[in-house]
Amino acid sequence: MNDHQIFIYIAIGIYLVLMLYIGLVCAKRNNNAHEYYLGGRKMGPIVTAMSAEASDMSSWLLMGLPGLALFTGIAEPAWTAIGLAIGTYLNWLIVARRLRVYSEKIHAITIPDFFARRFHDTSSLLVGISALVIVVFFIPYTAAGFASCGKLFSTLCGLDYVTGMLIGTVVIAGYTILGGFLAASMTDLVQSIIMTLALFIIVAFGIHVAGGWDAVKASAGLEGYISLSHSTNVVTHAISEYNTLTIFSTLAWGLGYFGMPHILLRFMAIRHEDEIAISRRIGSTWVVIAMGCAIFIGVIGYAMIQAGALEAYQTGSAAETIIIKISSLLSTYGVIPAFMAGLVLAGILASTMSTASGQLLAAASSVSENLFKGVLRIQMTDRFTMISARGTVLLISIIGTVIACDPESSIFQIVSFAWAGFGASFGPVMLFALFWKRCNRWGALSGMAVGGIMVFVWKYLVKPMGGVWGIYELLPAFLAACAAIVVVSLMTGEPEKEIQEEFDAVNGTK
Repeated sequence: MNDHQIFIYIAIGIYLVLMLYIGLVCAKRNNNAHEYYLGGRKMGPIVTAMSAEASDMSSWLLMGLPGLALFTGIAEPAWTAIGLAIGTYLNWLIVARRLRVYSEKIHAITIPDFFARRFHDTSSLLVGISALVIVVFFIPYTAAGFASCGKLFSTLCGLDYVTGMLIGTVVIAGYTILGGFLAASMTDLVQSIIMTLALFIIVAFGIHVAGGWDAVKASAGLEGYISLSHSTNVVTHAISEYNTLTIFSTLAWGLGYFGMPHILLRFMAIRHEDEIAISRRIGSTWVVIAMGCAIFIGVIGYAMIQAGALEAYQTGSAAETIIIKISSLLSTYGVIPAFMAGLVLAGILASTMSTASGQLLAAASSVSENLFKGVLRIQMTDRFTMISARGTVLLISIIGTVIACDPESSIFQIVSFAWAGFGASFGPVMLFALFWKRCNRWGALSGMAVGGIMVFVWKYLVKPMGGVWGIYELLPAFLAACAAIVVVSLMTGEPEKEIQEEFDAVNGTK
């Protein structure tokens, strides 16, 4: 171990200890389930904005997105980023305020709880199915975060992939179990700052090593690398055309935001709905800058390979380590650059941990609050509720670790599938629950079921047919769920008068 590596480890060590310390401090402020799951609805606008976006971006931002841009060009990641930027803004604009007001009025502290109370469902069907959806799709989503930890430590330290993954898992599960929602939100704020520094450091250093801005532009122009009309595999040189249908399919990533539990919970936790406008401006601006930098890192990585500074990648999964390779090169320039490289690598951990902690907490709250209390009718004290939630975090962490054991798994592909699952299962139901008074519980149930099932059907049965059927599964599943909600709601009885009056009270109408 040389001096440069020591300073990298020091930077990463400081970051990991800080996360656990925040968890310990926040643990003392969790006196009941409401505070553990939702922070007592006391989050300020800055913490809310950065917590929502940091928990959104995940390892996909610093590993999946640059790797995809490096390996195929900017078409797919660029259209995806545009869709996500639009979705982020619209989610803050049309969902955040109404969900904050509605959830407080009906005393909901989880997303399944909100659906059940919104439609006055006493059968436990809504709460049970929605809790099941959260567990099913959050496990692979969390596994993607654990996989990025494994890739980081194995690439940087030469550790066995599984050993590196376990280190990251222990820290993520540790501060989440200790501090709950408050710890997840406060660490998200710190992690978003570290992620931003990491992006800026790599962009500046990468341009320098590639030979300057002109060299990056010249390299990126090869093989239509910066084209938005097609993508090109850098190994096989296979070209995928981007027609109108493909573009809309990729933009459909933005629809996923309306159904992401770990993001929607942040809207519910802000201390006052009047502060949401501030959070919207901060969060939307950060997302655009962060995703733009991430894609540009892929372009810079391509230029560095052309300049001979880095070796070429043979698979898309391997290309996802580009930011780690660049930071390793940075560490050879001296002690201070080595510490900066450590910050970059801490940023990768931050992008992983910010999302994984939010997902673990959302899944834990669904199991303890919704499955145990709502479906199984188990009477639990606040103390036992928190014990069951923490136990659930541990259990899901173990299952996610098992799933992520394959080092060849693609972070981008795992996140893509889980994102579609939540977007199609919860997104349409959330929008209709907030904006359509005529929507009833049968419509909500059918939309949730159709959306979730269609994701699997399209992904594994329809999409392999290729051609016009090869679009992202979120788009057809989202549309099918919307149709199911409308048709079934109209075919069944109107919601009870009490439900309609409640809807009018929240929306300020009579």
